[in-house]
Amino acid sequence: MRASSSGMWSSRLIFILAAAGSAVGLGNIWRFPYVAGENGGGVFVLAYLLCICVIGLPIMIAEIVLGRAGKNSPIASMKIMARDSGANPAWQIIGWMGVVAGFMILSFYSVIAGWALAYFFKMIQGAFLGIDADSANRVFEDFISNPHRLVFWHTIFMAITIFITSRGVGQGLERAVKLLMPGLFLLLILLVIWAASSSGYFLKGISFLFSPKPEDFSGDSVFLAMGQAFFTLSLGMGAIMAYGAYLPKSAGIAGSALTIGVLDTLVALLSGMIIFPIVFANGLEPSAGPGLMFVSLPLAFGNMVAGQIFGALFFLLVSFAAVPSAISISEPAVAWLSEKGKFARSTSAYTIGLLAWLLGLGSAFSFNLMGGFTLLPEKSFFDSMDFLSNNVLLPFGGILISLFVGWRLKPEILLDQLPEISRFFLGLLIFSLRFIAPGAIFLVFAMSFLK
Repeated sequence: MRASSSGMWSSRLIFILAAAGSAVGLGNIWRFPYVAGENGGGVFVLAYLLCICVIGLPIMIAEIVLGRAGKNSPIASMKIMARDSGANPAWQIIGWMGVVAGFMILSFYSVIAGWALAYFFKMIQGAFLGIDADSANRVFEDFISNPHRLVFWHTIFMAITIFITSRGVGQGLERAVKLLMPGLFLLLILLVIWAASSSGYFLKGISFLFSPKPEDFSGDSVFLAMGQAFFTLSLGMGAIMAYGAYLPKSAGIAGSALTIGVLDTLVALLSGMIIFPIVFANGLEPSAGPGLMFVSLPLAFGNMVAGQIFGALFFLLVSFAAVPSAISISEPAVAWLSEKGKFARSTSAYTIGLLAWLLGLGSAFSFNLMGGFTLLPEKSFFDSMDFLSNNVLLPFGGILISLFVGWRLKPEILLDQLPEISRFFLGLLIFSLRFIAPGAIFLVFAMSFLK
């Protein structure tokens, strides 16, 4: 049996926490609410949940299977799986696409995570005490308009990510997730309780999230919901495949994937249940965009009892919840450099981190120095990185993963990796990977681009 070159998770629980840490982060707390707010609320949430069930979970299982069977980086694992299945070596393009997409995401993800770190210190300093909605907007606009500040916090977050990644599975990744993830879950639940009891607009927020309106339906909302499902589950970027390589054979893949999917979806919905009541209570627009979390929550914390302490803890935990996600995104590239024998793991981590930091400068400057620059039509550098990675590369990678595991992977490998599920459910999984998942992704692409 192959052995992972970077170590193994100590238990199934740690793998679930690590994979959930990869999935749970800014994608849920920052990105989900603002994308939902821009795309009709309930319609987007419904499309998102369908994408998670129909597309996300089967592909997550497929990625973990490929990772654990290959026991290497996504690039090397795909090469091994193609060889063992008698398939064309060109299938390793899946690994390469994942590395590229993850690299792009890491570059702008670090910038946004830096915002959360900065807001932690703003909370400590009392910058939001007694603040109103207009002032909260001004604080945010002033912050993102300063390129020096954005680069500084982008650098701090990337340094944290590099340091932990360089320490490997046991000393780095495990310690981070065991400490950070339980705290984040607890605090989110406490904030939901607070939102339900204090804002007076909790039911309106719930209605916005869970009451789909037919007039809000569009191909764009479904397309973006699919991109969000891939982004939040860390699918198509090689992260789950890389983590699967460290999963012990005794751990069940299907049950782990389901648990990760449930935890991830729960955090996204809880974040919406916190943010939207605050938005409506303060007369803010749910379609405020990427700054939604950085305007609505400071406003709430600035006007609640012990809000300074509570807000500081929230942004600290959001910042550190982003760390496991950032680590997982960088892991495919780091693992590949390490196993090639060209670099030590620490050197690989520093190299990938530095390159992602350099690319991230474009996203940081999108809000100030490069405000008028567009990479794609009508999209800033930041928006272009977001769109190309989340809405093009990740779904396309998902199609290729589905087709490979469904049609080309030797059935014996699937049977060996999924002994815990019955032949019926195995057949259902294969059918989904062959037809439903790639067909659904293709249909969503068509709805968006041929509207």
